Amino acid sequence: MVLGFLLVMLFPLIYSLYISLTDWQLLGDPSFIGAENYQRLVNDPDFLVVLKNTLLFSGGLVPINIVLALLLALLLQRNLPGIGLFRTAIFIPVMTSIVVWSIIWKYMFSTDEGFINQILGVFGIDGPAWLYDPNLAMGAVIVVSALKNVGLNMVLFLAALQQVDKNLYEASYLDGANKVRQFWHVTLPMITPTLFLTLILTVIGSMKVFGQIYVMTNGGPGNHTKVLVYYIWENAFKLFDFGYASAIAIVLFVIILFFTLIQWGARRKWVFHEQ
Repeated sequence: MVLGFLLVMLFPLIYSLYISLTDWQLLGDPSFIGAENYQRLVNDPDFLVVLKNTLLFSGGLVPINIVLALLLALLLQRNLPGIGLFRTAIFIPVMTSIVVWSIIWKYMFSTDEGFINQILGVFGIDGPAWLYDPNLAMGAVIVVSALKNVGLNMVLFLAALQQVDKNLYEASYLDGANKVRQFWHVTLPMITPTLFLTLILTVIGSMKVFGQIYVMTNGGPGNHTKVLVYYIWENAFKLFDFGYASAIAIVLFVIILFFTLIQWGARRKWVFHEQ
């Protein structure tokens, strides 16, 4: 495990940090330039747009994914006949290739022949150009991403719900608590460790989104859906500016670490059993 961590995680991270301090156009040798790439980031207007898009994507995806996963888990927690079929159907997108998933949804959001606009046409509504409208493209990608991974969080919530002591529900019922009060005062506090886990995983995953953006919008229209990982790929493998791309990657690492540490520090205030 230690050897794997060193080779797969620590060494690439340190080497990426080194590359971020160089000017490397891939075909030549890297030349050390210090913090110039980071100074360039501060003055790069595209970077600020990309950073805002990343935070917007994360801010939209995380609550949708968490709330939808919890609602589905609450609906599917009972052992009714055929319930396994519904659980499997919701989890299948998690195992589906992100490229395949994104291509299917790209055609569904197609302006003229897309399934969604055809459904709207049945009701006499002219469907918009979802992926070409600056006001709609990001929302479409957020919905596609949320539906892709909601099954994983649903399974985690299902496991947590099944571990809640049934005696707590009986005691709260005897005290006059209805279903809504039982959810807020029994269910939710008891599954907060799992909620904490899913929150961290979903935030980290939302910050690293790439496949959906690459397949569905290519960062467009304009720069309205261009996010940090796409910007890293663009600078590294289209412009061959590996030094600048590595600097952006290090900044992304720091941002993810920052949000993770905030969540870790705040867990004591709301996660059950945390002291």
